[in-house]
Amino acid sequence: MCLATVEAQNVDGAKVDNLHLKQDGNNMAVNMEMDFTSLDVASNRMVVFTPMLVNGNDSLELSSVGIYGRRRYYNHLRNDMELISGANGISYRASQTPDNISYNVVVPYQKWMNGAYLVMQRFEYGCCNKVLNEQYSQLGVFKEKCLAPQYIYLRPVPELTKTRSLSGSAYIDFLVNRIDIVPAYRNNQVELDKIIATIDSVRNDSDITLNAISIKGFASPEGTYEKNENLAKNRTEALKLYVQKLYDFAPDFIGTSYEAEDWATLRAFVLASELPNKKQILSLIDGEREPDNKEWMIKTTYADDYKVMYEQCYPDLRRSDYKVEYTIRQYKNIDEIKKIFAESPQKLSLEEFYLLAQQYDDNSRELNDVFETAVRMYPNDSVANLNAAISEMQNGDYRSAEPHLKKAGNSPEAIYARGIHAAFVKDYDRAIELLQQALGQGVEAAANAIEQINEIK
Repeated sequence: MCLATVEAQNVDGAKVDNLHLKQDGNNMAVNMEMDFTSLDVASNRMVVFTPMLVNGNDSLELSSVGIYGRRRYYNHLRNDMELISGANGISYRASQTPDNISYNVVVPYQKWMNGAYLVMQRFEYGCCNKVLNEQYSQLGVFKEKCLAPQYIYLRPVPELTKTRSLSGSAYIDFLVNRIDIVPAYRNNQVELDKIIATIDSVRNDSDITLNAISIKGFASPEGTYEKNENLAKNRTEALKLYVQKLYDFAPDFIGTSYEAEDWATLRAFVLASELPNKKQILSLIDGEREPDNKEWMIKTTYADDYKVMYEQCYPDLRRSDYKVEYTIRQYKNIDEIKKIFAESPQKLSLEEFYLLAQQYDDNSRELNDVFETAVRMYPNDSVANLNAAISEMQNGDYRSAEPHLKKAGNSPEAIYARGIHAAFVKDYDRAIELLQQALGQGVEAAANAIEQINEIK
């Protein structure tokens, strides 16, 4: 996972080369070559080399290497004294010290070791273990080797015309056998205001051109199909005339359509319900019977279930769905795009979000905000999801990136991004599989990512 290497470093009497600090699972390995050809130790002295891992207030002494002068070495043996280099250390008599030794120590890995320095401590001792000389030399630093891939954002395809729409449903109540709209009747004014508010939200914006309005009326299945067809048609026309007069729209500005009986919505209700006879009712709805006979069979055969349907679902079937279609002008100036982003981000195209993102540094909060907002405005767009996921991965938020990657499509860049994500969550086999696939589809950055992952593994 991690590695630090340095060129030869000199400590008085010793030279260190081929240093490697490596995390392997739960352990830390310290490996190096120590050259003692220039070391000279007087007969009554000893020199102890002790590598140490140091990071702030945390430190850990590793096994020592002790080199003892002749007189000092035998003095310890005669008096059965413990060598200063310790029970776990390596001890040599000066005249028998190899020119080179391989130093290899493994200790339990602790979090504080990330960023720790490896320091060589050199103590020279005289009589009575008095420290005559003390020296410290920094050999290297251990840092976790993290994946550092190239991030590939996709530029969205420009929109020649920014056409948008707002939709809703209004539930207008009519007096019995009447098709004219009475705003004061029941909750009609609230429902009418929903349509008016939708139209006004775009009609009063100087950046927006209102293109068309459409209304589709529905009726519920009770009563005859012929009657319901007349109700749906005429009541839809009544709503059109009401809106048309409010705004003085041209006669053909508002388009209308109708559906006599909304069996699709009724079916969805039954499917999601816990009605005792749900299966049988669904079979009738899907069957080939005429609408009037179908409704009569459900009503007479499954009366209790029908009552639930009539009370809980039928009111929602009597509605008018409306759509307001409009065009938003293009924004080219970055300062203008910034202003729109702050005030009305829903008016920006994906390309305009992308242009704004280019103004900010990688890993910046501003860049992340732009792509996060873009994907909120366009939640089902593959490019918006891909760019949001990449921004989240750059900020280390791999959990948030995952659902966006699922909706990022199957472009080579999306496959590459999924491979990078798999590597970050340490699913290395899956990561290499995806990256090789992306490489085969022309994403050259995948080769370097594969190389990095193999080093980490």
